Amino acid sequence: MNLSIIIPAYFEGKNILPTLKEISKLVKTEHEVIIICDNKSDPTVNVIKRLKKKNIYIILNSIGSKKGPANAVKTGFLRAKGDLVCVVMADLSDDLIKIDKAVKIINNGKDIVCFSRYMKGGRQIGGPFLKGMLSRLAGLSLFYLFNFPTHDPTNSFKLYKKLILNKITIESEDGFDFNLELIAKAYKKGYKIGEIPAIWRDRTAGKSRFKLLKWLPKYLKWYWHILWI
Repeated sequence: MNLSIIIPAYFEGKNILPTLKEISKLVKTEHEVIIICDNKSDPTVNVIKRLKKKNIYIILNSIGSKKGPANAVKTGFLRAKGDLVCVVMADLSDDLIKIDKAVKIINNGKDIVCFSRYMKGGRQIGGPFLKGMLSRLAGLSLFYLFNFPTHDPTNSFKLYKKLILNKITIESEDGFDFNLELIAKAYKKGYKIGEIPAIWRDRTAGKSRFKLLKWLPKYLKWYWHILWI
């Protein structure tokens, strides 16, 4: 298995099937899909079980007593069988057609590829204004002022070599700050980071689980971590 696609899902019963359909249509690299839910009462679980496809797996978050996207993704990393691992959101927000191109970039020598909303050719469509503004400010300030190798370090949508993930301990537990932590630690260790432009679209169904006020201090922790590298 060359690629594992990790999808943390929380009450995404309306979105998960369209997302899986797009992955099947757009991702030509041989892959498995691992969907992680916090509990078995999530309607996403039954939707996936009815599919009965051999390369799609539904598992329950199994790390620690805390739930949330960070622990869900860590569970997915542990279960991934692919040499490459891509984190994808369950709400069809990510630019899935770019995954095969990112695989080629890694095969040409990079360790991580970031899908960037803020470089030339990238774009963000919709979403909360304040969240988008802070994300853009963080990414562009790190890129232009501190020579960080991506315009968009806060985007969860990234492709990693599995070997890299085995060598980085993720401290984040409940929020999406794990993505900034991972890229910060990878940069500090000297891994090769590339990026390609991508278009992000706000969800059309369901409710986002992003909690700006709760998770902002955790993002700031890793932002300052990068500044002191």
